[in-house]
Amino acid sequence: MEELDLSGDGGVMKKVLKMAKPDALAPSDELPLVDLQYEGILADTKEVFDSTREDNTLFSFELGQGSVIKAWEIAVKTMKVGEVARITCQPDYAYGPSGSPPEIPENAILIFEVELLACKPRKGSTLDSVAAEKAKLEQLRKQREEAGAKKEEEKKKREEAKAAAAARMQAKLESKKGGGKGKGKGNK
Repeated sequence: MEELDLSGDGGVMKKVLKMAKPDALAPSDELPLVDLQYEGILADTKEVFDSTREDNTLFSFELGQGSVIKAWEIAVKTMKVGEVARITCQPDYAYGPSGSPPEIPENAILIFEVELLACKPRKGSTLDSVAAEKAKLEQLRKQREEAGAKKEEEKKKREEAKAAAAARMQAKLESKKGGGKGKGKGNK
């Protein structure tokens, strides 16, 4: 898979290492709580500086709350449950010039291998309300598809009618031309 520039300036690059199933859930406004496992690697030395894999723990956070580095806010939103991705982040999207944990040098480029394990509704939301919202969105999507198909069908009919009218006009013009020559030949 190719590497994607998620930030538009090369600051957050993502390469999918393992695709999720096509129907897998993805984080959204209704499912902002995410559980993941990751391994953090210093790009220069390839040294692992942090990992949840070693002790098989989960790292959980809510998207949009600013509780993680910018690169994660950007990249995790693009993932689906079951996906594994390599996220490379420039310092401006990681810890920046200051604020780095002691094990991370200032202005380090970081690589995270992230696996999205789950995305859930915010505490207090119910899965039923999320399911209802998802069903409503699916219904709207179907309505848009049907409206688009209807417009396409109407456009096709208009084009066919134009083509038929043009063909009739052409036939009339040719019969007039042909008819005029025929009369002239018949009057010798």
